[in-house]
This record gives sequence, C-alpha cells and structure tokens, in this order.
Amino acid sequence: MEEIPSYVSATFILIVVAVLGFIFYAVSVSAPGKKNLTPSIVITILIAWIFLVTGLTFSGYFSNLSGVPRLPAIASIPLAAIIYLFAWPRTRQILIAMPITTLHYIHIIRVPVEMVIWWLAVSRAMPMDMTFEGSNLDIISGISAPFAAVFMVGARSKSKIGAIIWNGLALALLINIVTLAISYTPYLYTPSGSEVGNIGIFFFPYVLLPTFIVPAVFFSHLVSLFQLILKKDHSQF
Repeated sequence: MEEIPSYVSATFILIVVAVLGFIFYAVSVSAPGKKNLTPSIVITILIAWIFLVTGLTFSGYFSNLSGVPRLPAIASIPLAAIIYLFAWPRTRQILIAMPITTLHYIHIIRVPVEMVIWWLAVSRAMPMDMTFEGSNLDIISGISAPFAAVFMVGARSKSKIGAIIWNGLALALLINIVTLAISYTPYLYTPSGSEVGNIGIFFFPYVLLPTFIVPAVFFSHLVSLFQLILKKDHSQF
C-alpha cells in the first residue's frame, strides 16, 4: 500500500460528519420539541460508536486476522441495532415520521465515497475492481439521489412506485459493492503478483466505511421503503 494523500482522509472525515448531520436532522424532525432529547441521544450514541471503532483500530484490534473475523463482527453490530429499531414499536414511530426527502438526499454522499474508494485503489489500498472503473456502479445511486428526492418523493412531484424501484435498485448496488468488498478482504482473498486486496478498511478513517457509512446508507433505504409501503401521506422536507 502506497502513502495515501491527506486530502483523501479529510474528504472521508467530512463525509462522516455529513452523514451525522443528515441523521441528526432526520431524527430532529421526527421527534420535535425543545425538551425532546432523542436527537441528542442518537448523535451521542453514534459519536461514541465512531470513537469506539476508532480506538479499536488504533489499538490494532482489527489487524489480527486469526480466529473470528473481527471487522465483520463489529460491522454487524449496527445492523443488529437497525433490526432492533424496526422491532421496537416506539422507535418505529420515529422511523415512520422521518422526512423521506432527507432519507433520499443522504445518498448524495455515495458520490464522494466512490471518489475516496477510487483514490484508495490508486494508492493500492483497495482493488480497482471495487471502484466505478471496475464492478462497482454504486456511484449511480449518488448521482441519481437528488433526482429521486425531488421528482419521486418531493413536495411538487411524487411517484411512489418510482421511489420504491429506485430504492430497490440502489439497495442492490449497495449490496453488490459490499459483497465485492467482503470478497476482497484478507479473510477470503490472497493477492498475487500486482494484485491488491481490500486492506484500506482496516485503517482509520476508512474503517468507518463498513462500520458506519454503509449501515447508515442501508438504514436510509430500509426506512424509505418502510414509509413508502406503509405510510399513505409523506411530510415533505
């Protein structure tokens, strides 16, 4: 792995901050009121999670590849939390009230994420097959996200079927890159010759890609589909 330019890390950290901002706004709208501490609690938990993952990364916890795959195990915790949010009636009320346009605009961050992945591939921290030059077309979701937000769930133009299809296709693209990423990790892939594996995610801040960014994007799709299928009227934000 070559030295990664500092602007790559800076860009990725800004992406993390942007996702936190999207989530905070969505929760604030769904749980309004000056005395409602839900948005602050959610952001505090997420920031604590980010610091925990960061601490584990710098301690070398993820670099130990023997035994149970540690990074996938930690990355599965947010997914378990998402299942819990949908299973608990009280949190389902918050999910159903989240602004659906915000849940679509958040996917814009997938464009800079794909740029970061490409930069990491150029620095030989990830395989080029994981980029938009290879088998990863996830950047399409980011480019089309504003269109989906404005014309499929926006205040002036709505298309429930279109929004469901868009979320389904974008979710499929997300699953595709996650599958690619897993297949190229040292747990499953041994590079030879000029090939490289997916080693960038074992370092800060890129470890937050599988442990925070991907779960957040996945969460946004699930909540959007949850609302589109079950909710008749969507508040526009």
